[in-house]
Amino acid sequence: MPPTPVPADVDEFLRRANPAVVASLRPDGSPHTVATWYDWEDNRVLLNMDEGRLRLGFMRLDPRVALTVLDEADWGNHVSLLGRVASLEEDLGLVDIDRLARRYTGQPFRRRERRRFSAWVEVTRWHGWSGAGHWPTDS
Repeated sequence: MPPTPVPADVDEFLRRANPAVVASLRPDGSPHTVATWYDWEDNRVLLNMDEGRLRLGFMRLDPRVALTVLDEADWGNHVSLLGRVASLEEDLGLVDIDRLARRYTGQPFRRRERRRFSAWVEVTRWHGWSGAGHWPTDS
C-alpha cells in the first residue's frame, strides 16, 4: 500500500461524490462497516454522523478507520484509504453535514433535530483497484 499523498488521478477520483463504506473497530477488534457520505480535502477525509451511531463511539475508543470509495459507474474501480481520526468534534450549526448533503444531493441536510459529529481522518496509506488489476498509479 503506497503512502500518501495520493497521485493526481486518485485525488480527482476521491473528489467525486462516489458511494463509500467506512470501517471502524469494535472494542473486541472486529470491524464495523457502514455506507457513508464523505468529502476529500488535502489528503484528509471528512465524515459526519448522528450522535447515536455506533461508529461514533467506536471512533472515540479507537481512531483507526478505513474508507473504501467505489466508482459509481463501475464498482470494479475503487480506492481504499487507511488512517486515523485526527479530529472528532460536534458539528455545531450542522455545517459539515450540510456540506456532505449538498455534495451528494444538492440540498442541505433535512433532519436537523439531532446532534451530529464530524470526524477528520488523516490518511496514511491507500490502495486502488481498477477493473482486473491495481489502480494504474498504485505500486
